[in-house]
Amino acid sequence: MEKRWAQVEKGDDAISEVLANELNIDKCLAQILVQRGVTTFEEARYFFRPTLTQLHDPFLMKDMEKAIDRISSALQNQERIMVYGDYDVDGTTSVALTYSFFSQFTSEIAYYIPDRHKEGYGISTTGIDFAKENGFTLIVALDCGIRSVDKIAYANSLGVDFIICDHHLPGEELPNAIAVLDPKRKDCEYPFKELSGCGIGFKLAQGYCQANDLPDEMYEQYLDLCMVSIAADIVPIVDENRVMAHFGLIKLNENPCCGLKALMQISGKTETYSIMDVVFLLAPRINAAGRMGDAKDAVKVLLSDEVVLADEQSLFINSQNTDRRSFDQNITLEALAIIEQSEILINRKTTVVYQQDWNKGVIGIVASRLTEKYYRPTIVLTESNGNYTGSARSVAGYDLYEALLSCSDLLEQFGGHKYAAGLTIKPENLIPFSDKFESVVSSTITDNLLTPEIIVDCEIDLAQIDAKFYRILLQMAPFGPQNMAPVFLTKGVTLVGQAQIVGTKHLKLSVKQQNSAIFETIGFNLGEFENLIKPNKPFSICYTIEENVWRDKKRLQLNIKGIKVEG
Repeated sequence: MEKRWAQVEKGDDAISEVLANELNIDKCLAQILVQRGVTTFEEARYFFRPTLTQLHDPFLMKDMEKAIDRISSALQNQERIMVYGDYDVDGTTSVALTYSFFSQFTSEIAYYIPDRHKEGYGISTTGIDFAKENGFTLIVALDCGIRSVDKIAYANSLGVDFIICDHHLPGEELPNAIAVLDPKRKDCEYPFKELSGCGIGFKLAQGYCQANDLPDEMYEQYLDLCMVSIAADIVPIVDENRVMAHFGLIKLNENPCCGLKALMQISGKTETYSIMDVVFLLAPRINAAGRMGDAKDAVKVLLSDEVVLADEQSLFINSQNTDRRSFDQNITLEALAIIEQSEILINRKTTVVYQQDWNKGVIGIVASRLTEKYYRPTIVLTESNGNYTGSARSVAGYDLYEALLSCSDLLEQFGGHKYAAGLTIKPENLIPFSDKFESVVSSTITDNLLTPEIIVDCEIDLAQIDAKFYRILLQMAPFGPQNMAPVFLTKGVTLVGQAQIVGTKHLKLSVKQQNSAIFETIGFNLGEFENLIKPNKPFSICYTIEENVWRDKKRLQLNIKGIKVEG
């Protein structure tokens, strides 16, 4: 699919000039810093050299004091505490962190993760009943619960107290829990609103240590788990998330917890992890447990403190990840066939597809793949407990959650974010919902949002790229939402030698510009350009810069995102 190239609005030239001189860096890199809100030497120092002192005071979060008081009371009275979480990466890391932290103070603690297929997303009546039957008087819910008004009322009627630690958008009414920790509450003045669910659990642990004069190491040891949740849940890597991701990556690369170390070994990469490595190597394996079986298996890995147990458990969830891949590929092919055989679906601005026997655990991945293929808001549904349940994915710049809100009269339940959501509908509402969703999206989405976009940060000459340039660039990591790896544009490059196809559709080129050095490049899924690029025929490229390691030799490589052949 043809992609639009869009240049980020240029920062103030005078400010970037001063910053470039003060920091002794290339003006283009200074320009990118300014574009990302870093405009002074002091701000740059904080950006390039994060410190844990930049973490906010947890007691700035509404209800933190209430939460710590209730937990302290439970610990003192040896009440049974249940740590309850969602079945995805954010949920399982949240549970592992919170359970492990409070296990240091009591043995009267257990964790619970709902069955994706039987109980569905969020707090379930089954989970509350289990707590009551087994003598749990306090449930700490993580990465869910902010909209569970009825479920919390039910728990209250049974004498089971709740502390909610969530990062999703609240509804009009908050649940009547002992404490509701969620920076997105309208009445919460916490200075950073974009923590992951695990990040809220981390703040709870930090708050407990602060209130009880305990050493910081007692909660800082969980930064690797926190970083994994930040990477997997695609939250903005700015402010506090940037600090936690930075130090979490250091811990992962130097001294990971036993479970993460086992998962790193089984993934085939054991060192120098970046955020992207976490997203593509660790997160799918942790997710696979909840998608294909029981998410408690993922928590068991993350909590393992014995190497042999961690290795055994990681082997098991690795095999589940292999199964997950096979399911997701087959369902994607079936979904593509349904769309391609329907003139109505092909010509819509949305995709809504349903099949009774699709695996509930992988339909979110399938929705993402269909969104990549057709580039439009997409919903994939399957049958569950007599209803149709599914996952929704959006395109950059379009608020899917708001669109679902406009269709809420046809939904049994829904929840999520701007770009990803889950929903449940009655079978008889499938067609009315599909039509209304199409109508809402068609009237609120602009045509340019239906074409994928490459955001270009800065135009440079190849001659500007050297070891120092790359070293400074690396210090801008960890990269992720709101701090993506910079994309550069260079015009008038020429081919050196021949274009090559690697695999079935990846393009490998050597390029130069005027008197620059020769750079090797890789363009994933850009094989279609092989016959368009000729020696001595200039073309433009936009790309990220990375280091390619081959047989212990390191060299800079351009990862091409887009090509425009002149003329």
